[in-house]
Amino acid sequence: MPAISKVLIANRGEIAVRIARACRDARIGSVAVYADPDREALHVRVADEAFALDGSRAQETYLDIAKLLDVARRSGADAVHPGYGFLAENADFARAVIGAGLVWVGPPPAAIEQLGDKVSARHIALRAGAPLVPGTSEPVADVREIHEFAAAHGLPVAIKAAFGGGGRGLKVARLASEIDEMFESAVREATAAFGRGECFVERYLDSPRHVETQCLADEHGTVVVVSTRDCSLQRRHQKLVEEAPAPFLTSDQREQLVTSSIAILREAGYVGAGTCEFLVGVDGTVSFLEVNTRLQVEHPVSEEISGIDLVREQLRIAAGEPLGYDHVVTRGHSIEFRINGEDPSAGFLPAPGRLSTLRFPSGPGVRVDSGVVEGDAVSGAFDSMIAKLVVTGATRTQAVERARRALAELEVVGIPTVVPFHRAVLEHEDFVPADPQAPFRVHTRWIETAFADQLAGLAAPAGASTNGTHEEQPEQPTLERVVVEVGGKRLEVVIPVGLARSVGARQAPGARRPVRRAVARSTGSSGATLSSPMQGTIVKVAVADGAEVAVGDLVVVLEAMKMEQPLVAHRAGRVTGLSAGVGSSVSAGSAICDIVG
Repeated sequence: MPAISKVLIANRGEIAVRIARACRDARIGSVAVYADPDREALHVRVADEAFALDGSRAQETYLDIAKLLDVARRSGADAVHPGYGFLAENADFARAVIGAGLVWVGPPPAAIEQLGDKVSARHIALRAGAPLVPGTSEPVADVREIHEFAAAHGLPVAIKAAFGGGGRGLKVARLASEIDEMFESAVREATAAFGRGECFVERYLDSPRHVETQCLADEHGTVVVVSTRDCSLQRRHQKLVEEAPAPFLTSDQREQLVTSSIAILREAGYVGAGTCEFLVGVDGTVSFLEVNTRLQVEHPVSEEISGIDLVREQLRIAAGEPLGYDHVVTRGHSIEFRINGEDPSAGFLPAPGRLSTLRFPSGPGVRVDSGVVEGDAVSGAFDSMIAKLVVTGATRTQAVERARRALAELEVVGIPTVVPFHRAVLEHEDFVPADPQAPFRVHTRWIETAFADQLAGLAAPAGASTNGTHEEQPEQPTLERVVVEVGGKRLEVVIPVGLARSVGARQAPGARRPVRRAVARSTGSSGATLSSPMQGTIVKVAVADGAEVAVGDLVVVLEAMKMEQPLVAHRAGRVTGLSAGVGSSVSAGSAICDIVG
């Protein structure tokens, strides 16, 4: 296979920046793509070239295979790296890339298909001898099958998108009365995020830990487990904190994780970087969960303790090179904190807006991977992540100590973030036991259960800095950077302030300047009015205008930052003024309806 000379990065944000930097290290050219809201994003400036995808929504940009391949052709790229999310686990995209004569930086399409379908992945895991909880052998045809499964195996049950990942399209029904609504929501969320709504069902393990293995496999038959990771700190089944190696495991559990992972990937004919995910029950039982056929968000913690650049290894494997090693020796301990634009005091409600101040920490053991800079807007159209703070020490204790210092230095002004949560977690005995021999009490629902009472106290004043300092007034610039597009390719020029406005009418045909839009702050419901707490799109209307509702009844479901947020009645009464329908966009603070009576 020929060497790779230029990579099209079919993604955005932090992971696109990460890939572009790995390409630069390897002296490989990089090509970024961008939706209209991302015209000024960091990833388009870090890459060697950048091309517009002409659209603002994911479906017409980062999920448009034809547009991506057209950019690859026009830019002269000879390889495509999908990052994570979007089309990263789409076998049709992989086939289209290969069919276009390009190198696909990922596993073979057949492996993506088999492992991306969680039902097929269960079959592979069974053949490989991996441990599994009871589940349906095929996607369910309708909600009736879920009720039958629950009757046979008991509650709770997990309803999971067969082609999903990242917690999207995953719903847990703890009561039989919840099954219909949870199934509908899982299908809707999976269809929006992945284009397919098929779901399967399995017995849900209550209070399990989420552990996984970072794996690499080359086309010459070598499969290596780089490290284990623990990803148990989650909200809405989406990870917030990850660490490597996974702590508080027995040697037998570690051995089972490693041997099962290697067997599964060999059985699937896997090539590339991938992650095998497992649940560890309170009784110590290990159960296979799924395989993510891509690079994970949390890959840096494995890099930090192994010294292996996983993106560089992906590029080497895609070029046909052998790994050159059959085991990895790790050293130290690393913890990753996802810095998301969410309000933990409001149930981790997405909070899009502009970052008026963004100052990252530094010092021994501190790494920051980010796709934004100060002044950028965090859009409600895409992921809520601002950055990943990765802290490493010789031991878990030292990593925790450095993490406290790094989080104290981190300064974010403009939108609420999860930073107060991270700081609180590092002081909690469940996550940092005073006795190193004490059991690890964190599990995948720990935030919603054991920690739930502390969430309300994590609020910060609107627009305030997360470290309590005041925002400084920036010096007025004398120059400004203007972005234009010529033939769909992004170009930058630096000119005196105000000149762009005077010459705007004389720009080249098709050239466009970036448009900045302010995003309204979130407001709560009060009085009779039920208000939207965030900018989003209505994906379900549960009641009709004029209907009587009780406190807590579902009114509408909003989708923002790839997550669904139910809006429930804040008071009892009759619904009036409900005019918005499915597909309607709403801004933060806008009225959904009034509830009177």
